Amino acid sequence: MIRPSVLLFALLMSAPAWYRLVLDEIDIFQVLIRFLVAVPIAAVLLAGLRFILSGYRSSAEPATSVKPEPFDSAEPGKSP
Repeated sequence: MIRPSVLLFALLMSAPAWYRLVLDEIDIFQVLIRFLVAVPIAAVLLAGLRFILSGYRSSAEPATSVKPEPFDSAEPGKSP
């Protein structure tokens, strides 16, 4: 299944073609072809970004906890 972020990024990449369509400079088929070409390119770019950023996520492993141990010392006011 395609992620909505991929479609949005592909739409952003093909925005100049959509603008030229509004100005009636190119045909709708050319715009759709540019959008269809932009979809796999956007998917690869966003997958690479997700792969790079996945190393910075916090791990699900719990941190090592330290168990407090009593400190053997003389009672207050008495010297050893």
